Amino acid sequence: MSKYLVCGAGGFIGGYLVKSLIDEGHEVVCADIKPLEFWFQNFDNCQNYSLDLKEIENCEKVSTGVDYVYNMACNMGGMGFIENNKAECMLSVLINTNMLRSCKKNDVKRYFFSSSACVYNGQKQNETFIPGLKEEDAYPAEPEDGYGWEKLFSERMCRHFTEDFKLETRCIRYHNVYGPLGTYDGGREKAPAAICRKIANAKINKEKSIEVWGDGEQTRSFMFIDDCIFGTKKIFNSNLNEVYNLGSSEQVSINQMIKMVEKISDYKVEKRYLLNKPKGVRGRSSDNTKILSDLNWEPSIKLYEGLEKTYSWIYQSIKNPSNTQKFTSSN
Repeated sequence: MSKYLVCGAGGFIGGYLVKSLIDEGHEVVCADIKPLEFWFQNFDNCQNYSLDLKEIENCEKVSTGVDYVYNMACNMGGMGFIENNKAECMLSVLINTNMLRSCKKNDVKRYFFSSSACVYNGQKQNETFIPGLKEEDAYPAEPEDGYGWEKLFSERMCRHFTEDFKLETRCIRYHNVYGPLGTYDGGREKAPAAICRKIANAKINKEKSIEVWGDGEQTRSFMFIDDCIFGTKKIFNSNLNEVYNLGSSEQVSINQMIKMVEKISDYKVEKRYLLNKPKGVRGRSSDNTKILSDLNWEPSIKLYEGLEKTYSWIYQSIKNPSNTQKFTSSN
């Protein structure tokens, strides 16, 4: 049994990661800026801290005595949030920087940083259904403004802490993670959850149409949360300190994903395209050649299967809010 710190433990991926580590028998320290009652999942048998990890004193406090650190903490959301909160997103660089400094001071054995596909050069994402992005496609650098620059800079910081201070680091570029217990409203939700929510609401309220940001032809790949957690731990526990993609190579358009959710929900909708809304890059998906070669990993859950589970949870959450807990507590 080891002692782990999960930063951003109150978030979507963080909550699933904490549960997985507990199930393996590890001791887990959890930290998140949100009050505990707003964590997506919380666990009574952990040390739970609600504090701001942009402050180095808090980083030093929660990393004292731990063996390993997963840093999932950052200020982020869907494309609407990212494009309208660039400074707030970039301030997350303080979390990674001060966590690295604290891990060095407290002799942490290994440190993980959660990066993003938003680091990739925008000029390589101007068309739909582009070839999957390879790890080297992040340079020459032209990432998503704000959020993408913070992630790319923080990757470099991890690299140099390994080179200069011998702190073992791992970095993963996540490609659109989704699943039950994730954000599905409020402005920070990603496309799969937003589409599931819109169609669920339309079905419940007998509405005929939904709003779609952009023309619906923009393409992405989406990874189910179970694959995300398995892949994250596989990379973290490996002896490889290179940066890896972690995502699906199953690229679909937003319109294609809407058709999938229509079939799952057994409810057809008309689409009202909002061309003035944030759309992000035209096309993006993950090239998994490197992780397949080095670690024999790729996602096992197809998008349709993951959407079935996600839609069911969101539909029940909207239909019976008193019977469905958005934030869960487990022992």
